[in-house]
Amino acid sequence: MSSTEIRPDWDHYFMEIAQVVSKRSTCLRRSVGAVIVKNKQILATGYNGTPKGMPHCGEVGCLREQLHVPSGKNHELCRGIHAEQNAVVQAAVHGVSVEGGTLYCTNQPCVVCTKILINAGIERIVYKDPYPDKLAEDMLAGSGIRVEVLDAETP
Repeated sequence: MSSTEIRPDWDHYFMEIAQVVSKRSTCLRRSVGAVIVKNKQILATGYNGTPKGMPHCGEVGCLREQLHVPSGKNHELCRGIHAEQNAVVQAAVHGVSVEGGTLYCTNQPCVVCTKILINAGIERIVYKDPYPDKLAEDMLAGSGIRVEVLDAETP
């Protein structure tokens, strides 16, 4: 490593991985990546897009755009699954408990993901970009989960 390179701290390291994971997204509106970590080890990753075996929105169009659904509203009116949900599902499929883990996500979780993360036992959420969901914020504030917004400038 050259002297001009800065080794990232753990939070930035895992967030960079979440950003790479987001590149697999098939959503036309927003590319989101998530990484669940425990004891500095990756347990699962997820990105947003349609369920496996289903046509991607790029092939059939975005239902939310077709119905003029604003961001942060009516999450059920979407063909896709969120990155956080996909990460929890991937852990479950492989028999991995995420209880006590940290979720790194490129976006603040919505209320649906928030409820899943609370019940999955996630203890900490680190995200980069905000998401317009007041109920999710309120639920997280009362959940005991530590929530942190990662400053992109700090290594």
